[in-house]
Amino acid sequence: MREYKTQMEAAKKGIITPEMKTVAEKEYRTPEEIRDLVACGQVAIPANVNHKSLSAEGIGGGLRTKINVNLGISGDCKDYAMEMEKVDMAIKFGAEAIMDLSNYGKTNTFRRELIAKSPAMIGTVPMYDAIGYLEKDLLEITAEDFLRVVKAHAEEGVDFMTIHAGINRRAVEAFRREGRKMNIVSRGGSLLFAWMAMTGNENPFYEHYDEVLEILREYDVTISLGDALRPGCIDDSTDAGQISELIELGNLTQRAWDKDVQVMVEGPGHMAMNEIAANMQLQKRLCHNAPFYVLGPLVTDIAPGYDHITSAIGGAIAAASGADFLCYVTPAEHLRLPDVNDVKEGIMASKIAAHAADIAKGVPHARDLDNKMAEARHKVDWDEMFSICIDPDKAKSYFESTPPEDRHTCSMCGKMCAVRTTNMILEGKEVKFCTEK
Repeated sequence: MREYKTQMEAAKKGIITPEMKTVAEKEYRTPEEIRDLVACGQVAIPANVNHKSLSAEGIGGGLRTKINVNLGISGDCKDYAMEMEKVDMAIKFGAEAIMDLSNYGKTNTFRRELIAKSPAMIGTVPMYDAIGYLEKDLLEITAEDFLRVVKAHAEEGVDFMTIHAGINRRAVEAFRREGRKMNIVSRGGSLLFAWMAMTGNENPFYEHYDEVLEILREYDVTISLGDALRPGCIDDSTDAGQISELIELGNLTQRAWDKDVQVMVEGPGHMAMNEIAANMQLQKRLCHNAPFYVLGPLVTDIAPGYDHITSAIGGAIAAASGADFLCYVTPAEHLRLPDVNDVKEGIMASKIAAHAADIAKGVPHARDLDNKMAEARHKVDWDEMFSICIDPDKAKSYFESTPPEDRHTCSMCGKMCAVRTTNMILEGKEVKFCTEK
C-alpha cells in the first residue's frame, strides 16, 4: 500500500517515488530536484496507478520539451488496426504522450489495449466519449453522467485528462461580448457551450470541480485544464474570451494543487508569431508556473496541407519562450483524420520544434546529438550520420536515391564538397578537380 495517493502528495511529504527517480535519470537531474518541482506544481509526472506499462516522464520547467500524438476513432473512420499502427509509429519515434480522442462507439476496448501496451503516457478528453459511452443525446446528459465517464477513464488507467472546466458563465459572457471571427473551435468546449446554453446550467466540470478532483486524486490522474476558448484563427488570439478563461484556469490550478492533484494548463491555438512569447509569460504568471501544454500555435491560417510546418514554427517559439509540452499537428489538420504517413510527418515536425527549443533553453545535454552529428559530418561518416539523425531511414533513402561516385561526398556538391576540400587542405593534400580520378 502506497503512503501517498498522488505524485504531488508524495512530493509534499518529502517522498521520492519510483517515477521521480525515472524522470530524474532521463533529465540529468537529481531525484530531490524533481521531487521539489513536483511539490510546487512546476513539474507534473502523469502516472495513473493502473498504467503498468508506463515509462514515466516529467513535464514542466527546466525539463526537455515533450510532445503528444493525437489519434482515435471517428464516425467516418473506424479502422482500429490503422489507429494501432499510429500508436506503434508514435512509440517508435519517441513521442512521450498519446491522446486517444476517439468519439465514436464503445471506445474502451481500444483504450484498454492502448494503455496495456504503451510506455508513453495516455491522455483522453472524457467529454468526447460521453455521448457514445452513455448512449444519450447531449441534452439528456446530466452532470452526474459526465462524472461517470471521468471515473471510467480513470479506472482504465488514463494518465491525464483534458477537462474544460474554465468555460464557465463568466468566461462565456466575455466570449459573447467580444465576438469572434471563428467563435469556438474546441470540440469539447463547443459541446459544453451547447450543453450550458440548452440546459441553462453552469459548466458541470466547473460546478462539480471538487468531485472531479476527488476522482482524479484516487487514481493519480493529472488534470489538463482545457482551453475551450482557444483562438481558432490568428485574428481571435489574445482576446477577452481567451484571457477570461485563462484567469479561471489559474484559479482552478490552485484548487487542484490544494487537493494534491497534478496540473497542466492547455493553450492556443492559432496565433501570430509576435504574440507567442507574451502569451507564454502570461500563462505562467496567471497559472502559477504550472506546466503549459500548447497546440501549435499555428502562425498562419492559409496553409492547409502544411499545418505541421505552421505548427512547428509556433511550437518552437512557444517552447523556447516557456511552453513545456507540444501537441503535434499533422498535414491533415483542418482537412481529415490523419493517416499513418500524416502522423509520422506530424511527429517529426513536433520533435524538431521541441528539440530546437531545448537547445535555445539550455536544457542539459540538449546539444549532445547535434555535436555528434557535426563530428560525423566533419569525418564524412555517412553511417554515423544516419545513426544519429532523427529519422535514419528517410535520411539514408535520400542519400542512396542518387548515390555519389565518391562516398566521401554527396551528389549535390560531388568533389567540390566544402568539407572534403577543407579536410584535404588541413591534411596537407593538394585539391584537384580536372585531373583527379
